[in-house]
Amino acid sequence: MRAREYDESDVRVRPGRRGSRPRSKRRPDHADAVEAMVTTVDRGRWTCAIDGDAARPPVVAMRARELGRTPIVVGDRVGLVGDLSGAVDRIARIVRVEERRTVLRRTADDTDPYERVVVANAEQLVIVTAVANPPPRTGFVDRCLVAAYAGGLAPVLCLTKADLTDPEPFAAQYRELDLPVIVTRRDREPAALAEVLGGRVSALVGHSGVGKSTLVNVLVPDAARAVGAVSAVGKGRHTTTAALALPLPDELGKGWVVDTPGIRSFGLAHITPDDVPAAFDDLADAIEDCPRGCGHLGPPADPECALDTLVADGRLRRGRLAALRRVLVALR
Repeated sequence: MRAREYDESDVRVRPGRRGSRPRSKRRPDHADAVEAMVTTVDRGRWTCAIDGDAARPPVVAMRARELGRTPIVVGDRVGLVGDLSGAVDRIARIVRVEERRTVLRRTADDTDPYERVVVANAEQLVIVTAVANPPPRTGFVDRCLVAAYAGGLAPVLCLTKADLTDPEPFAAQYRELDLPVIVTRRDREPAALAEVLGGRVSALVGHSGVGKSTLVNVLVPDAARAVGAVSAVGKGRHTTTAALALPLPDELGKGWVVDTPGIRSFGLAHITPDDVPAAFDDLADAIEDCPRGCGHLGPPADPECALDTLVADGRLRRGRLAALRRVLVALR
């Protein structure tokens, strides 16, 4: 029997799952992407305001594949492509996340290495605390101040429920920090707070039950944020479950206010002692003369701290340094 002759038609090549055409690593630069601000995040979908303009229909977007797991939070400035009409069942793509100018971060506790970004690009942090029911907590306010200074946000202290007790004893602890202190009452409109918020992006942070959502409902009547009562043991109940950016009315200056969930603890594992005084113009240069590892707490912990020299030379008020060091204790 004669052996069969074979030719190329007898060769069978099993096609692979990928084509033979080499895949290019080049990606489109999306020069036509439209800038927008993220206003809320919900299960892999981001709601965005085109050009930060609340008058335009909000656009729901998904994260483009090329961004991978790039984190995107409320306040981020992003680039959008695709359907930007804001119509129901239409979705756009986030193809770019701009560099953040400011960032409010926290950790679950002081030993947790994982940072949680609460809000990006906010201009100021409004620390909301009640002067009674629930009672104010200096330690929490101090920690929020540390996070604001380290993240580049201008802090504002807002004391609520001043109709229940005198707010001045608590407010006096922060006067030397040149910190704006705003006092609100439940029986009056928060006019002073509205003036501070106008034309800016502001994040509100505070314990549950201090009145954050109540303030938001007054400032933004269409917000309809849920509010809750304080329990018998003086603790608030969580009513805000996710950060949400809301536009202020035109008469208040077209700013944005970000209502954040009530926080039980504010970890600062990501912040160093230098981050706090470095945020003050009159202290940033002085700490460069401190020895390595200085915590800026003064004697006996830090006997060679350069901030004490400023006080001795009359260039720094003693009360201002004392207030700053009380805030720094939050890092310890």
